[in-house]
Amino acid sequence: MSDLDKDLPLRADLARLDRALAEVLSEQAGPEVYAEVRAIAGRSAEERSQPLAAELSPAAAMALVRACGLYAQLFNIAEDLHHVRRRRAHRQAGSAPQQGSLSRALGKLKADGVSIAMLADTLRDAYVGAILTAHPTEVQRQSVLDGHRAVRRFLGKLAAADLTPEEEGELEAKLKRVIVALWQTSEIRHFKLAVKDEIENGVAYHPLTFFQALPALYQRLDRQIEATWGQTTPLPSFIRVGSWIGGDRDGNPNVDAAVLRHAVTRQAQVAFEHYLYELAALYRELSLSQRLVGVSPALVALAALTPDQEESRREEPYRRALAAMEARVLATGLQLGVSLSGRWPADRPYADQAEFQADLAVLDASLREHGSAALADGRLAELIRAVDVFGFFLMPLDLRQFAGSHEAVVGELFARAGLEEFAALDEAARSRVLLRELATPRLLYSPYLDYSAETEKELAIFREAALIQRQFGADAIGQSIISNCAQVSDMLALALLLKEAGMIRLVDGQPRSSVNLVPLFETIADLDRSAQVMTALFALPWYQQLLDSRGRMQEVMLGYSDSNKDGGYLTSQWQLYQAEKRLVRCFADGRVKLRLFHGRGGSVGRGGGPSFEAIMAQPAGSVAGRIRITEQGEVIASKYSDPAIGGRNLEALVAATLEASLSGCASCETDETVFDELSDAAYRAYRELVEAPGFMQYFLEATPINAIAKLNIGSRPASRKSLASIKDLRAIPWVFSWSQSRVMLPGWFGVGSAVRAFIERHGEAGRARLQSLYRSSPFFQVVLSNMEQVLAKADLGIARRFAGLVEDRALAEALFGRIQAEWEATLDAFYAITGQSALLEKNPTLHRSLETRLPYLDALGLLQAELLSRLRRQPDDAEALYAIHLTINGTSAGLRNSG
Repeated sequence: MSDLDKDLPLRADLARLDRALAEVLSEQAGPEVYAEVRAIAGRSAEERSQPLAAELSPAAAMALVRACGLYAQLFNIAEDLHHVRRRRAHRQAGSAPQQGSLSRALGKLKADGVSIAMLADTLRDAYVGAILTAHPTEVQRQSVLDGHRAVRRFLGKLAAADLTPEEEGELEAKLKRVIVALWQTSEIRHFKLAVKDEIENGVAYHPLTFFQALPALYQRLDRQIEATWGQTTPLPSFIRVGSWIGGDRDGNPNVDAAVLRHAVTRQAQVAFEHYLYELAALYRELSLSQRLVGVSPALVALAALTPDQEESRREEPYRRALAAMEARVLATGLQLGVSLSGRWPADRPYADQAEFQADLAVLDASLREHGSAALADGRLAELIRAVDVFGFFLMPLDLRQFAGSHEAVVGELFARAGLEEFAALDEAARSRVLLRELATPRLLYSPYLDYSAETEKELAIFREAALIQRQFGADAIGQSIISNCAQVSDMLALALLLKEAGMIRLVDGQPRSSVNLVPLFETIADLDRSAQVMTALFALPWYQQLLDSRGRMQEVMLGYSDSNKDGGYLTSQWQLYQAEKRLVRCFADGRVKLRLFHGRGGSVGRGGGPSFEAIMAQPAGSVAGRIRITEQGEVIASKYSDPAIGGRNLEALVAATLEASLSGCASCETDETVFDELSDAAYRAYRELVEAPGFMQYFLEATPINAIAKLNIGSRPASRKSLASIKDLRAIPWVFSWSQSRVMLPGWFGVGSAVRAFIERHGEAGRARLQSLYRSSPFFQVVLSNMEQVLAKADLGIARRFAGLVEDRALAEALFGRIQAEWEATLDAFYAITGQSALLEKNPTLHRSLETRLPYLDALGLLQAELLSRLRRQPDDAEALYAIHLTINGTSAGLRNSG
């Protein structure tokens, strides 16, 4: 079948959406707006960088903006549906397993000589975590996302081959009604998001996707292992979805102990509601009569505790047992402060998750022992896995705070206790006094002294975390992360605060921690020193004892966003890679198990890109069965709004982790001398740009950063201090702004200068060396592949329109000229290394996708620039600001990974 034939269903969906949108726009916005939208679709590439109109009223501009944004959003839905359809078609046709699938990964491992014993050993110690974060790039409201899911549902039903004309007409009418509702729904929040709103957004993905996708993924992995090796192995619950939302207070003053408690309680509510629903469903299914099947004595004992005294249930022990379990689950949730209702009166609460699991095991064993294994393998098996994965808390919640905040609290504790002036001490002295305090059970905090509000707040959060662990289980809060960690004392300062809250205790003189202490190395300098810091930390006998209490496993988080803002794309990527290699050696020498936590964003400038390829390109030994990755912003909705797509994304994470851990790459060449030279040149080019006189003025005026700061897309501010310094600006709005103006600078700037300097120095031999590295180095392939996607989405014609907003024309021409020159050099470099003659030459799927949406994205960019100009002439024009926010929303949705 040709590629054209394969895309026929997609083209049919797009045509159907186009017809429905045409009707809605004509009816709702008028034929003039619809005609303008159709004209946009027909503009050539050259025309798309020209102004849309000399002058548009805000009302007309807003209608046009909304229409373009809606087109982009609905086309996304059709493409996602088509991807699922194509994967199903591959499976139906018996095609070779696709990259990122479990069957392909396990098949490769078997072919490489990996035994079932080796796989089992890796799985026993494995951990694959996707961590949801609330970074402010998710601009879509939940109401809008609900509409998108309805569109997807109706499109899927319309693809059925056996539809009658009447059914097709009814479905198309429903589809149109959803599009009308989307048109009449405000896409922009009129209120600032609170952390509680972000918590709601985060937990929404469990009923949508994770409750279905995660148990199904475990079952699929179990089947694939048996199909590949002819035998099974115990499958621990190593695939997890975690969260930062409600525990991350780095730069977010709105997170306190009450918010932390609310996050865990709300998460628990979603988990308990799921368990009650599944127990009720099992109650309906397991109508087995004791006259017809045997039951175990344990099941009889469990059934005797039932609140269900109906005569009709007297011979149905499984239903009676399930009613007893429902009553206990309800009581457990209520005891934990969760708002719940149930069919039966609350009974004795479960002491912990393990006791609930023991009752489920009683059901499972009784069914299997008496000829009902098929029933045990269905909904019950999924519930058993769900309880093991989600516990009483749904998602493990991470704590995170800036190292300077920890330092300030420790400093005040020392001062009020009459000890040293902590801030005045050098690094060696800080470590010495912290270890002194950590070696004694005596606390520094006194309830009879006064402390600053910030110190009280921080200590209250740690105390609340300790209480949550005791109530919901130790895994409810598993990590405490230190942003901008730069030295050993940063780790010890956190340890002291955890000790103050009882999360680190001395047992027989040995420290025991209930959480992992996680350094986050973010800047280029901190990445460079990361292995030195960890080596020095491991040299401390006290910390070695602490590691013993955590199974000798140490997590290290690497920051992709800040390292990029600090050093540019290529330097950030190379320094991250080098840091990982050094950490692998350091951990091997210290006999400590490494778990890397990759702080990736959606955009390439923040470490985004296909997860499978990124994991496979990691240095040897850096995965080792353990990996955690952040999922942020609009990427969460893109990946996890649907069980099929969510399951596929999680499967790719697992497949890559297993393959990278046990097989790896036979030819992972990374010539350090070459990459060091490229990185140094790229860094110089990048720093010369961002340190150029007037650069910050250019950035503030040639991007919508100030409008983004006013957009209600997150609970955190856009900058830590002000918008006057690139250092204080958060990496997320930095990248987001360049995406909106279509420069996409964080995803490519500096590469052109680096390659040109390398070839000038080494001649044709240098060019050949880079081409050879591209063929042999997965790292280099991923770097250039991700950059290629960014270049394809960028548009310097539109970027020039934004540059025209800079008041100082000389400054604008100088800096835009430098950006354009680097852009041209980067394109030349890409073509010279890869041998391609056009962008996306080897990625027809993305090329098709961009060709479909670029006319609308380009129109949104031009309208955004024109509206920004209007707003600067009339700063109080609320209607223009609203329209700008709509362009930001539409562009973000169209680019799909802008933040």
